[in-house]
Amino acid sequence: MDLFALLQNQVAFFLLIFVRITGIFMMTPIFGSRNIPVSIKAGLSLILTYILFPIVFNDSAAIPNDFLPYIFIVIGELLIGLTIGFLSSLVFSAIQMAGQLLDMQIGFGVINIIDPQSGGQVPLVGNFKHMLALIIFLATNGHHVLLSALFVSFKLMPVTGVVVKAALTNFVVDMVGGTFIIAMKISLPILISLVITDVALGILARTMPQMNIFVVGVPGKILVGLFVLSLALPFYIFFLEMAFNGMYKDIFRLLSMF
Repeated sequence: MDLFALLQNQVAFFLLIFVRITGIFMMTPIFGSRNIPVSIKAGLSLILTYILFPIVFNDSAAIPNDFLPYIFIVIGELLIGLTIGFLSSLVFSAIQMAGQLLDMQIGFGVINIIDPQSGGQVPLVGNFKHMLALIIFLATNGHHVLLSALFVSFKLMPVTGVVVKAALTNFVVDMVGGTFIIAMKISLPILISLVITDVALGILARTMPQMNIFVVGVPGKILVGLFVLSLALPFYIFFLEMAFNGMYKDIFRLLSMF
């Protein structure tokens, strides 16, 4: 093999590693935040590619010389990165879903604030839970686990050696369905207390029809919701640790399916 062919093979391999890392950083928490400039994300992806290249480089990798087959390999590497990043963001999507549900029940449904992570409007309680989840994620070294999963992905799925199996689709669908279960588990204690509050207000409205229940009920539900939210906060932190551990296991299960 002449020098030009060797350099061409290495550059193509380098770009494939860069594409996979870029796909992960587009979706993962913290790294995929819209608050981080694209140039910083690209620079970090380039640095990690430079670090991993001598470790994962394989001179026997079958890299096509034609443009169209190479594009299909690039799309496959990008799909791997996006899938890993999407899976790591499902827990945070469930947290925002639970916050939206709680805000509607407590009475904060008309209040939205800007989330710097997604760049969109999020509910008040949902943003509080989401920011707390990010703190717990960083405190438990979740970003380190994602970087280790990135490295393991090149060991389990070598560049140009990706094979998509049919079980992968069912696994991703199950994980998306699991986000609704996580959202209900997070919001269930507060929802139960609010349902009991609504029943108590309904009984009060029947026994004292001259009282304006709407004026009393709205601030009452806010006080009850915030009180139960403060009581459930330690259990919420403990639940987050369990959810993150489950997320890490699911990511490595996903890598073993390719």
